[in-house]
Amino acid sequence: MARVSSPELDPRTAARLKRDAAGLVCAVVQQHDTREVLMVAWMNDEALAQTLATGRATYWSRSRGQLWRKGDTSGHVQHVRKVSLDCDGDALLLEVEQVGAACHTGDRTCFDATTLPLAVPTA
Repeated sequence: MARVSSPELDPRTAARLKRDAAGLVCAVVQQHDTREVLMVAWMNDEALAQTLATGRATYWSRSRGQLWRKGDTSGHVQHVRKVSLDCDGDALLLEVEQVGAACHTGDRTCFDATTLPLAVPTA
């Protein structure tokens, strides 16, 4: 991923984050206008700083052990409209304008594949 600069995360924001043992925070990604949940990814401080500075969703790939900016290879870009931190600091909500598929399988959302059966009927 090409970067012009390496922005720093605001210390006040960094202080509010509750990271896991690997230094990551869960990021839930939602289409900004329809509220459709597209995917879940992970961010470290650098990924969040780049996302906030550029308006392009950047994540930490646990499998590759490196940053990746959504869409750089696939063309399925996420233009970030809003980033919110949850009440206890252990999750982020990214509201994005998704271009193309969000899922690596080519589906619009990562949650299209399987619906699990509920033991209790819903109302």
